[in-house]
Amino acid sequence: MLFNSNTFLFEFLPIVLAGFFAAKNLFGGRAAQIWLAICSVVFYASAGLTLLPPLGLSIFVNFLTGRALTRRHLREESTAALLFAGVAFNLVLLGWFKYADFAVTNLNHLGLHLASHGIALPLGISFYTFTQIAFLADAARGFASEYDILRYVLFVTFFPHLIAGPIIHHREMMPQFAPERLNARIFDHLPKALMLFTMGLAKKVLLADSFASLAQPVFDNAAHGLAPDAIAAWGATLGYTFQIYFDFSGYSDMALALALMFGIRLPVNFLSPYKSPSIIEFWRSWHMTLSRFLRDYVYIPLGGNRHGRWRRYANLMIVMSVGGLWHGAGWTFLIWGALHGFYLLVNHAWRAVAARRRFAPLSLWSGRVITFVAVALAWVLFRADTFAAARMIYASMFGLNGIAISAETLRALGFANGIDLGPIRIIPLLTAELAPPLVILWCLAGLAFVWLLPNSMELTGFAPSPAGAFARKLEFRNAAGFAVASAVCLFACISVINSGAPSAFIYYRF
Repeated sequence: MLFNSNTFLFEFLPIVLAGFFAAKNLFGGRAAQIWLAICSVVFYASAGLTLLPPLGLSIFVNFLTGRALTRRHLREESTAALLFAGVAFNLVLLGWFKYADFAVTNLNHLGLHLASHGIALPLGISFYTFTQIAFLADAARGFASEYDILRYVLFVTFFPHLIAGPIIHHREMMPQFAPERLNARIFDHLPKALMLFTMGLAKKVLLADSFASLAQPVFDNAAHGLAPDAIAAWGATLGYTFQIYFDFSGYSDMALALALMFGIRLPVNFLSPYKSPSIIEFWRSWHMTLSRFLRDYVYIPLGGNRHGRWRRYANLMIVMSVGGLWHGAGWTFLIWGALHGFYLLVNHAWRAVAARRRFAPLSLWSGRVITFVAVALAWVLFRADTFAAARMIYASMFGLNGIAISAETLRALGFANGIDLGPIRIIPLLTAELAPPLVILWCLAGLAFVWLLPNSMELTGFAPSPAGAFARKLEFRNAAGFAVASAVCLFACISVINSGAPSAFIYYRF
């Protein structure tokens, strides 16, 4: 069930909210707990009943393992072996569903003849697996001490975060699921929650899906061996760069808003990453809870930066490669992660050299542009179906497959068949793709959104208020103007949703 579907907006969500308030007011916080847990399971099962056994098995094993780890910690007994077994269980479960076919395919390339198991990937398995690995690690250190089974089920399955994050921590969420917290007055949160949800829905429906029209045809053609021209390749790359930005930012906004409707605060997961002046800052504001997980449970256990510069660089490469493979079972994802590891290595090395040589730091905007271009180039690997398609896009971006301009313009210049400049050719635009001026206009509009406007977290108080008089005027207030603006935006979103089938969020497939 998609957040941007009529079923969710006009059936599931109103029923869940009405039932929650009725249960809370008539029977108390415990009844509200039960209601939310049941609704969250129903939400997940709406995508298919076959998804429930892996989720149920994961919850059951991790709950018992976490309780045993806490008891061992309290008795001051070693938790290492049990923690290893618990983490291994989670990785095997994730590996079987997500990476088994990938492994079989690669082994068959080596001459083996193995059959793939053909089991569909359960939605959200990467998210609820990492959430519970973090829980086990915290339990082994005595940081997770609440083991009510109902609250634990709600912790894992709470529908705003279950499918595509954020990756939550047991100690930050369990107190919020307590009956006394759920029984508190929460109506004051609803105006802000509704505005934030509308903003997220608009990002997905009005912006992300629009930018997808720049990216999808070109990447689909590249997957079938059809090379785009330079402007189309850059348009597709930047189109996907903005598509995934607004898609994931929109989901993150909606997840926070939905949780807030029930008085629950999820951690912020997205904070204007394209404004980052360095790749280090980018990963502090893009998928922030995944970055936190990789830092706390992979990078630091590997030694972090405690064993010298070269060990630190090796750890960064390992961590980012793991992060890339977490996103998908494919070599393109692995190399995308490794490329970001290389970016981080260069960033840290530059900072060390600049400090030693006393170089003047890069200006905010020069760092921002360099970081944005580096991230956009890496997205090609993330989006392309194969290395061959990625190579074709990269070649086109650098003019090796021609630069298309209007056929009428070329005829007027006396070069109806194009202009040959050696390795770079100017060719007539004969396809039905968007004309270059429209592509450029779309990309400039995307840059204006991500660079010049305050983000939704700043506007609604989840992050520090934005600087500048104009930005402060846009901050959320419980005023009629904001209500009207939200209503108009919501109406536009619903009109688009009703014009066709809703599109899935990009992070649903991870």
